[in-house]
Amino acid sequence: MELSITIEGMFGLTWPRWEVLTGAIERLGFAGCYRSDHFTRGSPPDVDALEMIVSLTHLASHSKRVRMGPLVSPVSFRDPIMLARQAMAIDDLSGGRMVLGVGAGWMVSEHEMFGYALGDLKTRMDRLEEGLEVITRLIRSPEPVTFEGRFYTLREAHLLPRPARPTPVMVGGKGPLRSMPMVARFADIWNCTPVPVAVYSERSGLLDQLLVKQGRRPADVKRTVMLHVHVWRDGADRARRLDLARQNLPVLAGMSDEDTLSHLRDKMGAIVGTPDEVIPRIRAYAEAGAQEAMLQWFTLGDVDGLETLAELVMPSV
Repeated sequence: MELSITIEGMFGLTWPRWEVLTGAIERLGFAGCYRSDHFTRGSPPDVDALEMIVSLTHLASHSKRVRMGPLVSPVSFRDPIMLARQAMAIDDLSGGRMVLGVGAGWMVSEHEMFGYALGDLKTRMDRLEEGLEVITRLIRSPEPVTFEGRFYTLREAHLLPRPARPTPVMVGGKGPLRSMPMVARFADIWNCTPVPVAVYSERSGLLDQLLVKQGRRPADVKRTVMLHVHVWRDGADRARRLDLARQNLPVLAGMSDEDTLSHLRDKMGAIVGTPDEVIPRIRAYAEAGAQEAMLQWFTLGDVDGLETLAELVMPSV
């Protein structure tokens, strides 16, 4: 299994932090560096949140090896036509290292703050399905595209210049009724949000069936999973890591170490502990079919934690 890092940029991401984090991710050998795509956190106070597309453009021109992409961009406030164009350009700039992650959108506060219509769940999923149709046809079709939908319209539309390759499209989700059928229809890569291993395995099996129904092979879609991980070397490092978590996640503020651990594990589904405790939990997802794990990174000033992962966890998974 490959290990990648997802920078949760709405928790205080600035240019200096981005440059330090991406430099470390490239240097330490992580497979990818992904970005959440939000204006702000889900609850006050608002903090710095570096814009996603601009940050990935910077990464494309300041790295040589690491993959990159949004995890994921919501079509509720990202126009899929412009998003496809931007992704194709970053893919060429990076020499074929861009992955376009796309989702429906979910955070009510940022949509209300900036006047974007989020809509009910059906509307969001209908819009995502149309958005994926538009994105994949614009990226993959060598010929001009015409499309007439409820949300988007194309008339002999052709994005130029064409990329050196069709930019891979990643679809995030786990719902069996809408999300997984969209993965089977449109995606090159599937990303599942944090779920128990048994659920991940069941959804991966469902995806196999849905792909066959679409006339595709199960191997046509790469399997990935997003995981929330906190790892420490010893007792002193454990105290530092938990303190960093409290500083960066408002929901943990004021908790004791034991309450922090309990909340991370039980309420947030996090994998926490020493490398010996964390490695088997991550390996279990590989055994369930995951080919890449995107580890959520909330503590944006914490390069030591990345070094611990690279040194003590990555070689074993």
